[in-house]
Amino acid sequence: MSEDLHFLELTEVAQRLRERALSPIELTERMLARIEAVDPALHAYARTMPESARAEARRAEEEIARGGSRGPLHGVPVAVKDNCHAAGVVCANGTEVYADFRPERDSTVVRKLREAGAVILGKLQHTEGAFAEHHRSIVAPVNPWNADQWPGASSSGSGVGTAAGLCFGSLGTDTGGSIRFPCAANNLTGLKPSWGRVSRFGVFENSASLDHVGPMTRSAADAAAMLAALAGADDDDPTALPDAVPDYLALSAQGAAGLRIGIDADYIARDVDAPTRAAMQAALATLTGLGATLREVRLPDPSEVIAGWLRFSAVEMAAAHEATYPAQKERYGPVLSGFIEVGRAQSGIELQKLLMQRLNFRGALTKLFSDIDLLAIPVTCDAGFSNARMATLGTDEGDLLKLLRFTAPYDMSGHPTLTLPCGFTPEGHPIGFQLVAAHLQEATMLRAGRAYQGATDWHRRHPASIQDRNEEHKA
Repeated sequence: MSEDLHFLELTEVAQRLRERALSPIELTERMLARIEAVDPALHAYARTMPESARAEARRAEEEIARGGSRGPLHGVPVAVKDNCHAAGVVCANGTEVYADFRPERDSTVVRKLREAGAVILGKLQHTEGAFAEHHRSIVAPVNPWNADQWPGASSSGSGVGTAAGLCFGSLGTDTGGSIRFPCAANNLTGLKPSWGRVSRFGVFENSASLDHVGPMTRSAADAAAMLAALAGADDDDPTALPDAVPDYLALSAQGAAGLRIGIDADYIARDVDAPTRAAMQAALATLTGLGATLREVRLPDPSEVIAGWLRFSAVEMAAAHEATYPAQKERYGPVLSGFIEVGRAQSGIELQKLLMQRLNFRGALTKLFSDIDLLAIPVTCDAGFSNARMATLGTDEGDLLKLLRFTAPYDMSGHPTLTLPCGFTPEGHPIGFQLVAAHLQEATMLRAGRAYQGATDWHRRHPASIQDRNEEHKA
């Protein structure tokens, strides 16, 4: 096996498994060994699931040997965020409150991964309640590109584990940017689907009407393969959309020619740092070179809906934790506890105003897509957030709103987004940008993303040997 096998794209591994050039059993053992060797320095995993992973690998090997195929995830080792229930496995949700909770049933996304033949290596760490900060009892995941840099939140373990070659793809959740932040910080491709495209059954609520579950991967093709397995109706979740699930992987190969990409020049440049602006300009030039066209647009003003996200999400968070807060308040960290208190303090009238802000923004944004296929925007205003800077972010609401500027509006509207690596800062920190599409137009984003990645190699760049760093750590 190649020494860098762990950095292959999921779809590349899938092809080798189909051709029987790789064994699911040997591959799974190799990945479990890599986790054991590397993760003590990175803390991506909340817990591994070696026994069930080995059983899933044996089943995949037997099925593939008989000529059977469950699709592109068959026999591929992946991992899931710890807020996704897996039957009989501790699902702590990043909290102390649920440290001993073992669900009786799989979440729908875990069930669908298993039905697709994936090998689930374990549960990936995340912030407390999938909000902003890791609980004091948890060692936060470490960005494999630079230990002093923010790994992204809340899907920090999913970002770190996928970037560090500890799985070939993972699940994240996104309520205010929690797939997109760690993907940008770790040089990954992440897909936040349309709200309702992927079932939320068996996934701990953060803010129910804002929560999205989606894949975090190394390429747009990988994201397409995972989304096809995850999407669709679900009897256990009445909010899961019943629309037919396209063959995202096949559709993603259709190229970017003819796609109309909207650009709001002021929105994507104001207060955005020079490396991010330059990387985005280069990405847009690549897409136009592939046959896409750029159109100037005026985005509906997102300022009210960004500020409204803080209070709206807080109300839904308070509802999600009603059974344990304030009854077990002392077991909560100060950041999550403070956010829940904000939610509990909102009145019904205030909530109604926030709801109308949200609906108005969603309607205006939906109308924008009558003239364009995609909207291109940054992920953050500044690339390369340090851990030190993030530790003080909550002390200034203006800084927090700036962080959420390019993420929270699209959770409030429920539109799908695709995060793509597009460069590095002079200091070597990854930079990502987003494509936003109309509701249920994930295939359009994936077309552009896959074409872009066929013409660039940013997504194929990986952090230096973490194993060497881990040996230094142990010494």
